[in-house]
Amino acid sequence: MMFEGLLPIGSVVLLTNSTKRVMIIGILQRQVKEDRETIWDYSGCLYPEGYMGPDKCFLFNNEQIEKIYSIGYQDEEQFDFKVRIDKVREDLLSKA
Repeated sequence: MMFEGLLPIGSVVLLTNSTKRVMIIGILQRQVKEDRETIWDYSGCLYPEGYMGPDKCFLFNNEQIEKIYSIGYQDEEQFDFKVRIDKVREDLLSKA
C-alpha cells in the first residue's frame, strides 16, 4: 500500500482475496463480541452500492487492503483529523 497511516472516509479499496470493492465509511471502529473488544482500522460498505444496512458492513485493517482505487476527500480538517487518529491508532497498537 502506498499510503501511510489511515485512509480518509470515502476511499475505495479492494481487500485481499476479494473481488468486490469496498468504500470506507468509518475509522477505528470498535467491535464487542462475547466480552472481547476488537478495534478495527475501518468499517466499509460495498462500492458502488453504498450503505445497505449494518449486516452489509465490513470491518477490516490496513494490512487487508490489496489495492487502493480512490483516496477519499481531503482538506485541512481531514489532515488535522488524520494526524490525531494516526496517533490514537499507534497508541492502541503499542498496547496490544
